[in-house]
Amino acid sequence: MADAQKATTLGELRKSGYRVLPVREEIRQNLMARMREGGALFPGVMGYEDTVIPQVENAILAGQDIIFLGERGQAKSRIIRSLVAFLDEETPVVRGCEINDNPFDPICLACRTRLAEEGDDLEIDWLPRDQRYAEKLATPDISVADLIGEIDPIKVAEGRYLSDELTIHFGLIPRANRGIFCINELPDLAERIQVGLFNLMEERDIQIRGHRVRLPLDIFVVASANPEDYTNRGRIITPLKDRYGALIRTHYPRSVEEEVTIIDQERSRFADTEEAVVVPDFMSEIVGEFTALARKSADINQRSGVSVRVSIANYETLAACALRRAIRYNESQAVPRVSDLPFIIASTLGKLELETVEDGREGRVVDELTKKAVLNVFNRHFDTDDFIELQIRFEEGLEVETGSEVPSFAYSERLGAEGGLAPMLQRFGIDPAKQEALFASGAEFVLDGLHLNRKLNRDRVEGRHRYRS
Repeated sequence: MADAQKATTLGELRKSGYRVLPVREEIRQNLMARMREGGALFPGVMGYEDTVIPQVENAILAGQDIIFLGERGQAKSRIIRSLVAFLDEETPVVRGCEINDNPFDPICLACRTRLAEEGDDLEIDWLPRDQRYAEKLATPDISVADLIGEIDPIKVAEGRYLSDELTIHFGLIPRANRGIFCINELPDLAERIQVGLFNLMEERDIQIRGHRVRLPLDIFVVASANPEDYTNRGRIITPLKDRYGALIRTHYPRSVEEEVTIIDQERSRFADTEEAVVVPDFMSEIVGEFTALARKSADINQRSGVSVRVSIANYETLAACALRRAIRYNESQAVPRVSDLPFIIASTLGKLELETVEDGREGRVVDELTKKAVLNVFNRHFDTDDFIELQIRFEEGLEVETGSEVPSFAYSERLGAEGGLAPMLQRFGIDPAKQEALFASGAEFVLDGLHLNRKLNRDRVEGRHRYRS
């Protein structure tokens, strides 16, 4: 048969000339083909082009099993699941086989018996690539039976002997035969269970307790681990770690620009408000800068890490805050402001572990990081001398009140004709008369930047901030 995809029996598959490759060779060949074609090998994974991805390519080309080691929120699971794309779209398996046996060379007793009896009439199915991936989160309650297999009492009750291989109920690993198997958070797996993986990693087979059966499985094994787990909750035992071919260290975005790009890719989108919510570049930058500072803060447990999810959640919180204000005041655009930043406490605290926990301390840590983020971003965009004219106006008696609940038109009425804001208007292309919400956001950014540079005073008055000379 010319088209192997149409084969329904082993005989038809033979005539088609189809060749079943070991899974590592299959992934390797598909990777090389994709590399020759060019384009992104791991769509949606950013910031790893020159660091992690070349190491992954090397490991696949070398046919090595992989451990991804990194803190939470470093796209470990995304990279692992992306490996499925390097499998063939479909692969032939013995119809009805629990462990996806290769029709040319089945390994389980049931399929070997069927092949001997049926020969070329052995029926086959085509297994799609997305069903050739299995994933298990390591937890302390996992047993060898869950992963490898155990005696099925129902099959024994049906009349089979305990010594009969057909009494075995296969675990998750054998059922992932001829595919990719991933263990997430490997150090959390009890050491006695890790020992059970030795044969799988080295001899490429498994042994079922109480049976002299060895199944030479064809599996590409991948794992993820958090460095914190090595000291806090568990560890990967040395013999098992030695059996993995490559240990690849992941990392957080190396720049605020990368962080912002990831935020824009991963944030939630809602069709009914997508066009109405406009987040200025400087506000996105503040969100990314906040996370970058948190990853260096002595107040935050760096072993636990500061996930990119912090940035994503904070961005979404600011967008929601702006939308709430726009709905309340019937504004056409919803634009986050600096005065909205206190709301990110709710979306930050659950994702950080502080070194010292005191009443009210969490909020102060977030507030200090927020101020540093605003200051750093302002100083990247402007110099305080850019706003000399505005500072003179404040010395002459100008006072401005800002706040998350202040409507946008109040800023345009108060500052719209203020010539001292010209550098901000030019830099961000804002028209105070037509873009009141954007103008309000830009004005707050400038006022707070001048305050943090000690050019303006700021008082808290009834839930608002008053800027003065």
